[in-house]
Amino acid sequence: MTTIHVTVWNEYRHERHDEQIASVYPEGIHRAIADFLEQDARFEVRTAVLDEPEHGLTDEVLAATDVLIWWGHVAHSEVHDDIVDKVRQRVWDGMGIIVLHSGHASKIFQRLLGTNTGLLKWRDDGEKERLWVIDPGHPIVSGLGEYIEIPQEEMYGERFEIPAPDELVFVSWFEGGEVFRSGCCYKRGRGKLFYFRPGHEAYPTYYQPEIQQVITNAVAWAAPIQGSKTSYGRAAPLQ
Repeated sequence: MTTIHVTVWNEYRHERHDEQIASVYPEGIHRAIADFLEQDARFEVRTAVLDEPEHGLTDEVLAATDVLIWWGHVAHSEVHDDIVDKVRQRVWDGMGIIVLHSGHASKIFQRLLGTNTGLLKWRDDGEKERLWVIDPGHPIVSGLGEYIEIPQEEMYGERFEIPAPDELVFVSWFEGGEVFRSGCCYKRGRGKLFYFRPGHEAYPTYYQPEIQQVITNAVAWAAPIQGSKTSYGRAAPLQ
């Protein structure tokens, strides 16, 4: 069995400065995600946060990462452009990336998709969200039913200013009637990108088993195919 090396990246700001959010994720969102991924024998997991040197994403860490999970919200502008450039190049070289929730406004998401807005409607009333599976044969939804119901979440609504996804896996419905493209797949160079909408920091979304299943499936989907790893010493460049 080939080991998939996963790095979970998080700003780690909300959890350190807001007591209510700290009560939900006392060790940080990155640690909550890493905890369930570490239960899968296929994965070797590390974490990195914004305030580490080089945001925890040194050349050595990136070279050893098959799939990067990205959670950001209030400090997108603090991510250094040279780090964004390195992450972008790693994706083009074959590293997978999973961008969660408000990471749609991150520099790396916008750089990979060629947009500088990612505009959308939003409202935080703690509404029920129903994530409808619209591509039941996709590996990211393996093991799920027709939909995932989240008791409380922040609402994101269309129009979502992103390029049309290569594959659309989930569409969300909210109690206010809005819908949203919540599971979007892209290919960028050799790499795969999955945007997954749920995960507002005030709600325990990442403890929900179905959400954990999606992220676990997405890591396996986004990982480079064995033998196609990248020019950071892991494979020859494309001819």
